[in-house]
Formats: sequence, C-alpha cells, structure tokens
Amino acid sequence: MGDVPSEESARDGLFSFLSRRRFLKASLVAAGAILGVGGGGLLALRGRAPRVDGLRVLDPHEYRTLQSLVEVMLPKTDAIPIDAASMDLPRTFDDFLADEPEHNVKDLRRALVLIEFGPLAFDKKPTTFSRLGVAERTAHWNEWARSDKVLRRQVSIAMRKFFNLVYFDQEQVWPHIGYPGPSMKRTPSVTP
Repeated sequence: MGDVPSEESARDGLFSFLSRRRFLKASLVAAGAILGVGGGGLLALRGRAPRVDGLRVLDPHEYRTLQSLVEVMLPKTDAIPIDAASMDLPRTFDDFLADEPEHNVKDLRRALVLIEFGPLAFDKKPTTFSRLGVAERTAHWNEWARSDKVLRRQVSIAMRKFFNLVYFDQEQVWPHIGYPGPSMKRTPSVTP
C-alpha cells in the first residue's frame, strides 16, 4: 500500500506549508501575549494603515506589512543603490495573489498575521512588525530565518524567494548585478 497524500500535502503553492493546523499551533504560542493585550488592544496595537487604491486581494494592513518587509529584506546598499520600497513590490504580490487559488491566499493571510504580530507573539514586545524601527525590524526579521520554529523559517524562505524574484526581475536592478537583460532584447533585429 503506497502513501496517499493528504489534502494538506497535495496543495501546491507558495504558502502551502501554512496549514490551518500549523497556524493554530503557532498561534497558541502567541495566545498568552495576545490575551494579555485583548482583542481591542490588538486593533489599537495594529493601528490604522494608509489607504491603498487598486488592491485586488490585499487589504491596506497586509499591504503595509509587506511594504515594511520589503524595506528590511531589500535595503538600499552601495552595491545596489536602489530603494526597493519605491518599487511597489507589495502590489506585485497582490497581482500575483489575484490569480492564485483561495487556499493560497488564506495561507498568505495567515503568514502576514504571524509576521505583523511577530514582535508581540515571539519577542513579547507590545508592538507590531510595521511599527518597529528599521534596525529593530531588520533584526526581528533576520531571526525568522534562524528560528528554531520551522514555521517561522518557512515563512521567511517563502517571502524571501518571492520578493527576490520580483526585485531582481526589475530592469533598473540588472546593471548592478551584471545582467545585460533578456537575450531577445540584445539580439539585433533582422529585416528580410
């Protein structure tokens, strides 16, 4: 008798690792801190997100979380002096999700809740990811990649994969990484 894949393992997608069971298990870790703040306290802690027009899937809070994530994952450096935050990469993520199955969208939303309330849930800090200063947010996010918690590492890997893919696909980044562009653009056109 061969192994029959479960519904959970059969799902494909960027966030398929974040099943309801794993999300609930991770949420239990955070329950003590969250209960201490209370539901109304969580809303106050999260604060208001600026309005973002034209989103297809994400809400303004999710967009803000992703924008805060982009700022720390893809900082402007001497090697690549481009401000990734100005590229509107969360909107690219929103466009990607619009064509994804509903279960992938739900997985993303779960991951964003964990990221946004990560400082409270995992570090016992009465703040959210988006409200941390850049240096503190960077340190917090880097801990996700080194965490003993598999779920945190998986969320980190999935976010890094997606945003690296769309960031390095931007034509303005290519000269800084030595990529001359698609070969079809470099091939001289031949006229008959």
